[in-house]
Amino acid sequence: MEVTLLPDARPRPRRIAIGEFDGVHLGHRQVISGNDTVLTFEPHPLQVVRPEAAPKLITGLEVKTELIGALGVRELVVIPFDERFAHQGPEEFIEHVLVERLTATHVSVGENFRFGRGAAGDPGLLRADPRFATDVAPLVELDGEIVSSSRIRALILAGEVERAARLLGAPFSMQGEVVSGDRRGRTLGFPTANIVPDEALVCPGHAVYAAFADGVPAAVNVGVRPTFGTGRAVLVEAYLLDTDTDLYGRRLTLEFIARLRGERRFDSADALVAQMQEDVRRTRELLIA
Repeated sequence: MEVTLLPDARPRPRRIAIGEFDGVHLGHRQVISGNDTVLTFEPHPLQVVRPEAAPKLITGLEVKTELIGALGVRELVVIPFDERFAHQGPEEFIEHVLVERLTATHVSVGENFRFGRGAAGDPGLLRADPRFATDVAPLVELDGEIVSSSRIRALILAGEVERAARLLGAPFSMQGEVVSGDRRGRTLGFPTANIVPDEALVCPGHAVYAAFADGVPAAVNVGVRPTFGTGRAVLVEAYLLDTDTDLYGRRLTLEFIARLRGERRFDSADALVAQMQEDVRRTRELLIA
């Protein structure tokens, strides 16, 4: 898939899906389906318009690009969203972006899509323009709830990664560089690959999870390690089953499959080790057929 910044986009007939598409969930996939181009914004518009209300994101631009590319899209066009662009009216967006720059022949949006200064533009305004056809995708409902990025963020924060995966259409994943820790896991017999979560991205709630680490089954702890009272910030620690590879400095992708238990303090290191053995047993049971 080609990735293009809006100012560099060359005019050509395009079928365009427009949206922020954070998480590229089931609703987003319905909007994107059948289009050759996706038009998105970086950073999230709220980070510019109302920074105090900007959410932590499910996916950064790199992962979002991978997910959109996997849908068979030909081109991702990224709008560098800034104060100047935020002040553009909806009619200007249609004229200068969709028609002049991108030569849209077909536009696809979700029914709750809003655009232009003050979010004054809506799907009705797009439909009223005869220069391109407009398709408005209805909100997707699953298991009695609307599929939305905000709902998925809440589920991830609560540790409900299985429900989040149903709405996403795939397991929630996070990426990060493996950093050096205090090597306490190794002394306990469970060496871990440690990742410091990106503060701009949503992180699963403090708990122990069964996950895949670059495709390898792993027991993953997200939290602050209360047994040892380190007082440190949140750390993601992945124990890869049946693997003894030096991962320091490598970029690791974690796919969260199931929540095993909440994070808690143990009275002794021996009690913690016993619980870790049980976590590994359950991870093996869940992820290795």
